[in-house]
Amino acid sequence: MPFSLGILGSGQFAGSLARLFRLHPEISEVYATDLIPERAKRLAEVAGLAGTMATYDELLRSPVDAVAIFTQRWTHGPLVVRALNAGKHVFSAVPMAVTAEEIAEIIDAVRATGLTYMMGETSYYNPATVFARQKLADGAFGRVFYAEGDYVHDMDLGFYEAYQYSGGDGWKATASYPPMLYPTHAVGGVLGAIPTHAVSVSCIGVPDTRGDGVFDRDVSMFDNDVSNATALFELADGGAMRTNEMRRVGYPSYLRESRFRFFGTEGSFEQLATVSVWQDKTGVTDVSELLETRPTLPADAPELAGLDPDLVAAFVSGHAKIHDHARLPEAFAGASNGHEGSHQFLVDDFARSVATGALPPVNAWAAARYTLPGIVAHESARRDGERLRIDDFGAPPASHPMSSGRP
Repeated sequence: MPFSLGILGSGQFAGSLARLFRLHPEISEVYATDLIPERAKRLAEVAGLAGTMATYDELLRSPVDAVAIFTQRWTHGPLVVRALNAGKHVFSAVPMAVTAEEIAEIIDAVRATGLTYMMGETSYYNPATVFARQKLADGAFGRVFYAEGDYVHDMDLGFYEAYQYSGGDGWKATASYPPMLYPTHAVGGVLGAIPTHAVSVSCIGVPDTRGDGVFDRDVSMFDNDVSNATALFELADGGAMRTNEMRRVGYPSYLRESRFRFFGTEGSFEQLATVSVWQDKTGVTDVSELLETRPTLPADAPELAGLDPDLVAAFVSGHAKIHDHARLPEAFAGASNGHEGSHQFLVDDFARSVATGALPPVNAWAAARYTLPGIVAHESARRDGERLRIDDFGAPPASHPMSSGRP
């Protein structure tokens, strides 16, 4: 039977996924709620939802089967645990949480309830990550011994406006959110292709010098003055991974926010803002066309209203040739997409997981491996680059109710 879903937080990312939740054949009624009731009402109208609910408490008391959480980045952990304990399946925006303790609480709740938890990490379906997964499965890389995942998004290209939208009058205090506490677009794109995890890290943070009241420790609710950070991770398989999180950088993030490099003993893959190449010992092949995405919505579509022009491309980019879009429900044909074609796959993963009881690819244990490395990297940067151990929550236990398969 189709299941019902409630959306918590009716902002920009929620708006890009709400219609897909409504269209999916495994999902029946979809409701919205927000601290600002007018936003929930507008989302319900634009996306054709069943209605709104006044508060999160009301949503958790309601008979909806699942919730999708799209609140501010540092709030996800406790909200997820509350939903699981209330008997709701959970789709959560990134990051999973902001402390190791919050991650542990989510995993404990998933173990105890047997419910679906999924983090909506877009990089799992980034065309570069899909390409790397395929090359690795084909054995073309040989052994991957080094990889890079960068999330390169300058504050001037839409982030000021996004923080003002979500943060209200006190937006500067929240716009200083530490870059390494938002690591999953970079880390997830690498570990979504390579079956390993990080075990230690050394990170260097670059203090901000703009002087505009953002990334000012006296203003920041996170006591953070770092706007760019670079982390080098040791991986469990003996390889290495580097991650850059950049918020002050001369780079066209509207062309490509996340970019990746994979180096193996037999082949390698590299990206720039507009170019992607496969390389081996015989030469170089330009694979840009295979990974290029196409817009799915016009720039003046109603669901994009209020979105900064520099962010529009991320919210309309559709499938690339590398994507297996044939697996998606027919109802998604011609529907909106975003973040390099990932939105439709993420919604489908969650819907099928709830419906079948199979683990989604970005389940709680995978989400922990995408999130915790950044949390430890941030602490390393605060300790002047001290190399720190990264604990691992492991893989889903064989006894877990959803460990029998994947959608």
